[in-house]
Amino acid sequence: MNKPTKSVVIVGGGTAGWLIAGRIAAQHNSKDSNNLQVTLIESAKISPVNVGEGTWPTMRNTLKKMGVSETEFIQQCCVSFKQGAKFARWLDGSVDDFYYHPLVLPQSYSNINLAPYWQTDSEQSNSSFSNSVCFQEQLCEQGLAPKLITTAEYVGVANYAYHLDSAKFANFLKKHCTDKLGVKHIVDDVLSVNSHENADISSLVTSKNGNISADLFVDCSGFSAILIGKHYKTPFNDKSDVLFVNQALAVQLPNQKNNDEIASHTISTAQDAGWIWDIGLPTRRGIGYVYSDNHQSEAQAIERLAVYVGPNFSESNLKKIPIKAGHRKIFWQNNCVAVGLASGFLEPLEASSLVLVEMSADMIAEQLPACRQTMDIIAKRFNQTFNYRWKRIIDFLKLHYILSKRTEDFWLDNRNPKTIPDSLQELMELWKYHSPYDHDFNSSNEVFPAASYQYILYGMGFKTDIEYQKSSLNQQTFAQQQFVANKAITIKACEVLPKNRDLLNKIYKYGFQHV
Repeated sequence: MNKPTKSVVIVGGGTAGWLIAGRIAAQHNSKDSNNLQVTLIESAKISPVNVGEGTWPTMRNTLKKMGVSETEFIQQCCVSFKQGAKFARWLDGSVDDFYYHPLVLPQSYSNINLAPYWQTDSEQSNSSFSNSVCFQEQLCEQGLAPKLITTAEYVGVANYAYHLDSAKFANFLKKHCTDKLGVKHIVDDVLSVNSHENADISSLVTSKNGNISADLFVDCSGFSAILIGKHYKTPFNDKSDVLFVNQALAVQLPNQKNNDEIASHTISTAQDAGWIWDIGLPTRRGIGYVYSDNHQSEAQAIERLAVYVGPNFSESNLKKIPIKAGHRKIFWQNNCVAVGLASGFLEPLEASSLVLVEMSADMIAEQLPACRQTMDIIAKRFNQTFNYRWKRIIDFLKLHYILSKRTEDFWLDNRNPKTIPDSLQELMELWKYHSPYDHDFNSSNEVFPAASYQYILYGMGFKTDIEYQKSSLNQQTFAQQQFVANKAITIKACEVLPKNRDLLNKIYKYGFQHV
């Protein structure tokens, strides 16, 4: 008889390890000793990279499934609200060059594709695409929050995600998982791996706790990739020929005045060899320059970052993070699955690192193999799903670069067709004549909806030749009604929603209503 899956061991803590542990433990009620045992092993010698400080709206549902209080999460993890991303100086580098990728879908998105109507309406096309079809750009521009203090936990007036302190978040998750979800925590070093005859991992040899066995092992050991890389030696799919940035320089600035405004979005400002992120938290700002060292020296990059930060810049606080763009060709090998940095890494332009962890956690938790006999089937499905998702993310990230009109070598090289994946080139050819919509992305494994492509394309001045679509544009009246409705919603939302900082202060004092 095939032995049922009764134990999971996760190697590595940090945000990835504890999210995986929490989702599996909550899904399978690991508090009950008769159910699945989830164990997390982390080394005291290795500090987490702590690169992910921006999330997707999916994090709300992930935390809810784990039984986390949104109020406690915000209060303990230095959280602020994120309503999208502002891309500054990506098109031509001028001071007034910016566009938004908001988190709210275009008005009445499930009923109509407003993109071609926006292009043919002279009044609307004088406004940015996101302003015409969505109220969230104005919320961000005015520093407003996505909800009220009277709004229930995890519910929004506008769709939202989070900015957070990743070190505090990992510790918060650790406490929640061990105190409330029954996850066993072991602080130890993995020295080697014991294998079964079929090449499955039978146990991990640790420094203090001897052999630790499990039915399934999850590699969350970061760039070390102890299991998937060092033990199984699964190949790495290098994507540096598509995505050029390979270094990051990060600093943190104090922001402790209660009246300091906190941006309600990530700010990404293009530079001559990459871009700078700027994330506001209640007590600090996280700022970093992501660049290509093939196009700029480290000294030049530090100089660019110093100019952006201003007089508070100190090189002594600089953290250097290498970026090797790409991912494993196989994520699930035998009875070992890699998640987080062990599975791959891409630049943090669209906060894709944490969402891939969440998606992995969901799939592992919800499709946990009942026994070894079904594991290879689940592994095959997992590998197909995540190969597709990584590919789509790479296409989407590359899209941000190929529409720029900047003339520095970094940007010119990004526009070289030889560096653009065929799958993205096909879509760009299609979109010359048809505005993107959901029929262009028909897989259930899509990461970004067509609306996200619309926000980037039309935010950067892309033109679709509407002549080819005119015969099908038969909803002019309905489209005009949506533009008018969006204006009304924008005015109303800007009147009732508080400042981002003001709402956060109230959450610290009162907390949200519980569902």
